[in-house]
Amino acid sequence: MNLESRTLPLEGYDDETDTGEYATVCRTTVLRLDGGEADTCDDHVVEEVPVALVYNGISHAVMLATPDNLEDMALGFSLTEGILENPGELYGIELVSGCQGLEVHMEISSRRFAALKELRRSLSGRTGCGLCGVESLAAVARPYRPLQRGLLLPAGAVARALGQLPDWQQLHRITGAVHGAAWVDGLGQIHALREDVGRHNALDKLIGWMAKHRMDPSSGFALVSSRASYEMVQKCATAGIGCLVAISAPTGLAVRMATEAGLTLAGFARGLRLVVYSHPEYLAAEGVSASRPLGPRQDAADLEPLPPRSGGRTLM
Repeated sequence: MNLESRTLPLEGYDDETDTGEYATVCRTTVLRLDGGEADTCDDHVVEEVPVALVYNGISHAVMLATPDNLEDMALGFSLTEGILENPGELYGIELVSGCQGLEVHMEISSRRFAALKELRRSLSGRTGCGLCGVESLAAVARPYRPLQRGLLLPAGAVARALGQLPDWQQLHRITGAVHGAAWVDGLGQIHALREDVGRHNALDKLIGWMAKHRMDPSSGFALVSSRASYEMVQKCATAGIGCLVAISAPTGLAVRMATEAGLTLAGFARGLRLVVYSHPEYLAAEGVSASRPLGPRQDAADLEPLPPRSGGRTLM
């Protein structure tokens, strides 16, 4: 089957993050089978390329990512991984194209670079899963700054944001293969959305955009089109985001981390339906309250198994 990579003129995408020869979308010829019918036609698939994050000349991490908004991703990754404490410690950033992929070169403060070199002594490398390369499980849990919570979040704001989501997910509409992470205000209005083949990358891109535009993380919530893993919760808590809403399910570790961090975690967002797993006191739903404390049950081993879910939309 023929493959032809190209960059599509997607409305709303930033020219400043153009990656030159690396396209975000690939056109390919496919064979569609539908019952007894067969049709050869063109289709689109999203691209992913190796992206190296380089700090003061030293490569720290390499990941596969969709090659757009990579400066946002690099800044967001640097903040959520604790490499930078604030955006002002990033002095310069440059995107460099190579034969094997892309490199994002960042110049950071000498103090943060010294801390990074110390970190590198204990980590053999990080990947998208968040645990690979961590030599000690104790390294998974990082201290959080106390979350500054804003006004109560109306539950109806989630439904309003969900209604807007398809219009913002341009790459997903074309390829069906990327995750989205959106920043939503307290009224349910989406202000920005970033997409990537990796859900962590999409969230890093969004957090980088928020830092660049000095968005107040207590003024809204993050909405993601994926499941909510522990690392998604960790990134939000590190960035000061007090509410994370996922279209799919969270993991048990994500629920425990959200509970400890004071973060409101919700999943299975479908229209007016929502499952809240932690800190429901920050969600304003008139006449609704939890009948018992939320969170993992300590006596779960003694309980009857629950019936399997049906109709859930699970995005890994």
